Amino acid sequence: MLRRRLTPPGWREATTAPKSPKVHSGTTPDRFPKREITRARYSFRSVISTIPTAYLPIARRKYGRTDSRVLAEDSQLVIEGFQRSGNTFAYYAFELAQPTPVKVAHHLHAAGQVVAGARRHLPVLLLVREPHDAIVSHLVREPTVTVKQAISHWVRFHRAVLPYRDRFTVGEFTEVTTDFGSVTRRLNERFRTSFGEFEHTKENVARCFELIEARNRTLFDGRIDERFVARPSSDRDALKDRFEEDYRSAAARPLRRRAEALYADLVGTA
Repeated sequence: MLRRRLTPPGWREATTAPKSPKVHSGTTPDRFPKREITRARYSFRSVISTIPTAYLPIARRKYGRTDSRVLAEDSQLVIEGFQRSGNTFAYYAFELAQPTPVKVAHHLHAAGQVVAGARRHLPVLLLVREPHDAIVSHLVREPTVTVKQAISHWVRFHRAVLPYRDRFTVGEFTEVTTDFGSVTRRLNERFRTSFGEFEHTKENVARCFELIEARNRTLFDGRIDERFVARPSSDRDALKDRFEEDYRSAAARPLRRRAEALYADLVGTA
């Protein structure tokens, strides 16, 4: 049963993907960051976002101290994961199930936020998706970065949180998207909390998708961008094929193996 009515906020996820193109009048050409600059920014963020004392102050300045996404003194829970790991669905499903508001730090896609929450002994839910699916979907959002960069980012994120494995609950993507109530139940058992458990009915899932689509419209001038909307998309699935060959390549094999080993370490004792 849905417990609360929510209005989708217009927050943007942390990303290096370009914003929607602006239409200019006259002959002035559109100006976009060069691919090399975008890749350098991506790599820099990948590193710094694993360091709580470096990244969280930057995030607070970027989003404002009143934005609940960034961990604060009054945060009650952290829900965080690598991009395309069920973050938005988990956030809305959790919020809909609560009888009263809970201040949740979320959607930075930064290992540093997980580490900071774990160090404070807050309830932390780490969302984890099988690396192939997460990375290929992530590349649809971040098409200017290389496959090796994206795999390295996935590895760096999860390697940074692994030492705190006994201080958070893992929500594996399939379970998050098919039985989120069970994920919350394990979170409650671990942290002795009493958060409401989402009832994974068709009606409740549909309500989550409505909120997800409404949020996407606030970010893209009233339209849904299938590359970014955080729910299943056949259009996005069709775009993934372009990255498959590079992901499966021999050059990426060592990074893939590291990612697969980390995934097993994290999910094996979820």
